[in-house]
Amino acid sequence: MAHKKGQGSVRNGRDSLPKRRGLKAYGGQAVQVGSILVTQCGTRYAPGRFVRMSKNCNIHSLVVGTVYFDQGGKRINVKPANEAETAIG
Repeated sequence: MAHKKGQGSVRNGRDSLPKRRGLKAYGGQAVQVGSILVTQCGTRYAPGRFVRMSKNCNIHSLVVGTVYFDQGGKRINVKPANEAETAIG
């Protein structure tokens, strides 16, 4: 019985799949309620008006509207499609 592995065996031959993080909705794009705007690790982007941050730091839309950025592209907001929803936030 051999005590050493034969040639061609690789110990570090594993690699994890990509997580596909980043922006999912860009500025000026229309979004629905609950749409994921950003998938991120940590707080690279901050939540603004009419959005919320989930436990895993994803940012979701709370209203139907249009995405826009402020604070130099670091904060994500949603402008509501109808003005009746502005009383929420």
